[in-house]
Amino acid sequence: MKTTFTARHFEASADLQQYCRDSVEKLEQFYDRIVMCDIILEPTPSDENPQQAELIVKVPRKVLTVKESAKTYEQAVHNAIDTISRQLKRYKEKMHATQ
Repeated sequence: MKTTFTARHFEASADLQQYCRDSVEKLEQFYDRIVMCDIILEPTPSDENPQQAELIVKVPRKVLTVKESAKTYEQAVHNAIDTISRQLKRYKEKMHATQ
C-alpha cells in the first residue's frame, strides 16, 4: 500500500507523521488489497474540534473517504481509522458476496 501524508497550513512533527502512517498500516488487517491511502491533516475554524483528519483510501473499483474532527490530530486520526475500517469491512463483504 502506498501512503501519502499532507499537513495543510501547519508543520507536522515527525512523531505525528509516524503515528498517522502506523495507524493506516493497521487497515491492511481489515482488507489486504488497499492500493493507496492519502492522509490529510488540517486545522479547522471550529473552537470545539480544531483539528481535522481526512483519509482517502483507494481500493479496487472504489474510493473510500472519511473526515473526522477532534481536539487533537491523534484523536481525529483514531476516529477516522475507526470509521474507515467499518467501511472496508462492508466493502470486503460486498466483494465476497458478488463473487
